[in-house]
Amino acid sequence: MNDFSRSALVIVGHGSTVNPDSSAPTLVHARDIRNRGIFSEVASCFWKEEPGFREVLRMVDSDEVYVVPNFISEGYFTRTVIPRELGLEGKTTRLGDRTIHYCEPAGSHDAMTSLLIKQAKSVAPDIPPSETTLFIVGHGTGLNENSAVAAKHQVAIISEQGEYAEVLATYMEEDPLISDWDKLSSQQNVVVVPFFISDGLHSYQDIPVLLGIHEDIGPAASQSEVFRHNPYQLRGKQLFYSGAIGTDPGFAEVILDQVHSFTA
Repeated sequence: MNDFSRSALVIVGHGSTVNPDSSAPTLVHARDIRNRGIFSEVASCFWKEEPGFREVLRMVDSDEVYVVPNFISEGYFTRTVIPRELGLEGKTTRLGDRTIHYCEPAGSHDAMTSLLIKQAKSVAPDIPPSETTLFIVGHGTGLNENSAVAAKHQVAIISEQGEYAEVLATYMEEDPLISDWDKLSSQQNVVVVPFFISDGLHSYQDIPVLLGIHEDIGPAASQSEVFRHNPYQLRGKQLFYSGAIGTDPGFAEVILDQVHSFTA
């Protein structure tokens, strides 16, 4: 195992100006890792919240810094925005006397499959997967084509395992739409897992409206009870709705493993 006691870890998240709960998982995972004492420093930064991307390297003093994007997939932010804002020129960049290592995003880790299944089973523990349709919900649209690719990749892996009767990728803003879940599902039992980093605007407000759980946009995550009313009896089916995958405590291990993978 490598010694990171003189190195800093920077976890980069998206954040939100609309929903303050969007940054919560990144902050929680950072606190968890900080408490373990593995790194000399652990900091977080966000695109839509403070501290911002351009500030974070001034917040740590270590000469060696590992940067892990807490994003669900490779895309515009991980390939363009983060490197540009942090002044990175590749996987390893020298900035004066400092060395910055740019790791793979958390969402590209192989553990995503087990975390998705864990989320699905946590909300429907007594429902046989063999009698269940599992929906993995991504954002969709051209804003991040790779997020759709990532969702389809996970669906292919879980489908191949043969545990669930049906595993489908759906999206908020492109076909197949999650709003058509009852038409797409062949099973009486339906489990929906948002393939997002945080329980923010999409998973607490937008997707429940698309599913028919709420008629109007609901409250912020910290005030919502959308996950406390499973199962929902809707459109002639039994619907179970889980939290976003990135809220799982296991994400801290994923972030650490992305650092270890970089050094390997």
